[in-house]
Amino acid sequence: MASSSLKRNSKRRVMSDINVVPYIDVMLVLLVIFMVTAPMVNPGVVNLPTVGGAKVQALPPVFLTIDADENVIVRKDGQPTQTLTKFELGAFARSQAENSAEQPVVLAADKSIKYEVVMEVMSKLKENGVKRVGLAVKSQ
Repeated sequence: MASSSLKRNSKRRVMSDINVVPYIDVMLVLLVIFMVTAPMVNPGVVNLPTVGGAKVQALPPVFLTIDADENVIVRKDGQPTQTLTKFELGAFARSQAENSAEQPVVLAADKSIKYEVVMEVMSKLKENGVKRVGLAVKSQ
């Protein structure tokens, strides 16, 4: 009798495959849950400010352009009037603030210029009395 039980056991094979059906069921249930709950979640809503009628500028802005060599070119009425270095910028800003403190200054820079240089120019302008400084960008 012992020999017959050995034969029966030797015919059975051990199953070495993983049964993945329960994992698939769980994943499908999770997918359904996420699909149902996703439309109910409200993303963060940002209330953007609106712009009414913009005031007409009493004084045209002075444009300062920083070229690739880090020189500052002053443009008034679209025409370049003078070229400044970073050291001469403080004296220019003081004279600009003395003439008209409310005149806006628009700063434009070459895209190869480091952001640090732009911030240095802006801080020099602010330190020397220019109240209104803006940045110019190119629209796409």
